[in-house]
Amino acid sequence: MSIQITSTHIPEVLYLIPERFEDERGFFMEIYRTDILSQHGISFEPCQENLSQSRHGVLRGLHHQLEVPQGKLVRVLQGEIFDVAVDIRRSSPTFGHWVAARLSDRLHDMLWIPPGFSHGFYVLSQQAAIAYTCTAPYLPNAQAKIRWNDPSLAITWPIDADNPPILSTADAGALDLEQADLYP
Repeated sequence: MSIQITSTHIPEVLYLIPERFEDERGFFMEIYRTDILSQHGISFEPCQENLSQSRHGVLRGLHHQLEVPQGKLVRVLQGEIFDVAVDIRRSSPTFGHWVAARLSDRLHDMLWIPPGFSHGFYVLSQQAAIAYTCTAPYLPNAQAKIRWNDPSLAITWPIDADNPPILSTADAGALDLEQADLYP
């Protein structure tokens, strides 16, 4: 068993594709293996697993927690998304930089987003179910947000200009990076 792990231009954010074994019954793959992941700097005891389902055009994010930062191993169970991680560690040489990956149920690929990053995704398929394994529990009072279309980030979301994304009220009112609560 193996997982193909590739660094992104932000070294701490990793793109993963698990090896898939198929036969006439279906397929099998390992999603989380401590020994393999720890060789690439992903070492945590899963604390919480979340499942999000959204329809085409929904944009969730950019979200992070301050008091108890969460790392997330993000994967798509159904559909396809454009997944984004933004480095919000002021002391980091990649502060304000972002990484994106198209994740789908076809490849079963994943994105490792370590603590210190804000996370969001845009649904490309008719519907998508997204699972994320977290390093820390979700704490509603600790959550902070950054505006998805902050010009200083210049994220190239694959959004049709004639169909604006579907946002929650909270995400629509998020602050720009320079005004948001961030990590030191």
